[in-house]
Amino acid sequence: MNIRAVVAEGIGSFFLFSCVIGSGIMATNLSQGNNAIALLGNTLATGAILYVLIAMLGPISGAHFNPAVSLVSASRGDLTWRVAAVYIVTQVVFGILGALAAHLMFDLPILQMSVKARTGLGQWVSEAIATFGLVLTILGTIRHRPNWVPASVALYITAAYWFTSSTSFANPAITIVRSLSDTFAGIAAQDVPPFVLAQLLGASMAAALSRFLFDD
Repeated sequence: MNIRAVVAEGIGSFFLFSCVIGSGIMATNLSQGNNAIALLGNTLATGAILYVLIAMLGPISGAHFNPAVSLVSASRGDLTWRVAAVYIVTQVVFGILGALAAHLMFDLPILQMSVKARTGLGQWVSEAIATFGLVLTILGTIRHRPNWVPASVALYITAAYWFTSSTSFANPAITIVRSLSDTFAGIAAQDVPPFVLAQLLGASMAAALSRFLFDD
């Protein structure tokens, strides 16, 4: 077990998840009720932090910060299943700490539960497509343009925030964590399981297609 890799996954998940939630809070505070401006602010901050974290931590852990990515990596033999399990637990735990830190920074109640409904066929399909595209982007770029992985992932998520009705969670861990924040980025707890199932479906489809497209 590479402890440095696990620590890198924890640090990356902390900053990514705190950025998603914290930038959503800041955007809400500054946008004066304009949801388009709030989403734009949330999008730009998320894309920027993704680029930085992947460029910095990718050489150490692969910079997954996402159980769907870790599971696909294990299925391809790039990680052992034991390491993938440790990554996933780390992503969720440090992601929760990131959410709590965001609440603390903005003087909000630290412990929250979201009541923001995000449900319906359109949003579930959006999550499957968003995660499918994310995993395909990662695997294809690693195969053909490895130096472009940070930019490719950051740009994909920036775009997917806007072309999906769900605003592209594309990550089971952050879906769980966002249920613990009753803010702009939140999702009601009862809406989490369908999102996660859709994300895992999208990831598995991308993993299958990638073997045809990218593997020798």
